[in-house]
Amino acid sequence: MRKVGKNSVAFDNVFLHSWGTSCGPKEKEGPIGTYFDVSFNDLYCDEKTWETAEMNLMRTALVEAIRKGNLSISEVELAVGGDLNNQIAVSNYLMNDFPIPFIGIYGACSTAVLSLINASTFIDSGYGKYIACMTSSHNSTSERQFRYPTEYGGQRPPSITTTVTGSGVGILTNKKTEIRISKATIGCVTSSGENDANDMGRTMAPAASMTLKQHLEDFKISPDEYDLIVTGDLSLYGSKVFKDILKEYKIDVENNYQDCGLMIYDLQNQDVIAGGSGCGCASLVMYGYICSLLRSKKLKKVLVIATGALLNPVMVAQGKEIPSIAHAVCLEGVSE
Repeated sequence: MRKVGKNSVAFDNVFLHSWGTSCGPKEKEGPIGTYFDVSFNDLYCDEKTWETAEMNLMRTALVEAIRKGNLSISEVELAVGGDLNNQIAVSNYLMNDFPIPFIGIYGACSTAVLSLINASTFIDSGYGKYIACMTSSHNSTSERQFRYPTEYGGQRPPSITTTVTGSGVGILTNKKTEIRISKATIGCVTSSGENDANDMGRTMAPAASMTLKQHLEDFKISPDEYDLIVTGDLSLYGSKVFKDILKEYKIDVENNYQDCGLMIYDLQNQDVIAGGSGCGCASLVMYGYICSLLRSKKLKKVLVIATGALLNPVMVAQGKEIPSIAHAVCLEGVSE
């Protein structure tokens, strides 16, 4: 492991051992729903409250990742992760049920990649052989924390995104597998000047573009290095702003760019307004869809840029801007 350039790091010996995903009904019905391991028929996910429903999503994804990796719980030496709830409550309460050392982190919707970066540093430093990266989001827990409860029935503006109900868990190892975590770029907190909690896609676009620009500069590469570059959850409007900013930087991603928020839902046939968002958005697309394509050799190298709107409702009520951040990680297939 070594630092590269200003904001980046190259990993020497970090691989993805296994992964697990779980989702709600709308995500299962989306264009890539067949790639998710477990789905639930309603937002309660066999529980009585939204919060325990989200806990069950994360528990299911974690257990699935352990099962698919032919591991026991005792073999997982560390877990790194978080969610969108106050004091990352879902992750903390869930890990009370597992005898695994736990590092709770918060990067809003960027947590999917932030957990990968943190866990990769532990793997490369020799901490252990198996470390879990985990995150989740739930439409109803997120909506009532950051905007309005779904029961409120408020009208949604065209710019609003739909928080994904789902969880993704990856287990990293230092033993060679089919997928390698090769490099990462840590983002800086950025402000777009926006304070609209109903338009977080455009709020996060500057952070995503700055992180990609820094990544390319640090590693002295072009966007063509990647078969696919995906942002976490800029969705319909944010992804357009992202590409416009990159044009100002003279960076062309027209041929290999997609956004997880646009991939997970069918905007024409599902009532999701501007697309998907939330911690579960990038993690489901990354672990459920992208890793499957890497394993099957349909993709060789992918850059995932998870974006996070660092929204605090109290600060916004005081007239403050919404800061944002984006972190990037490279996943690449390993040749025989």
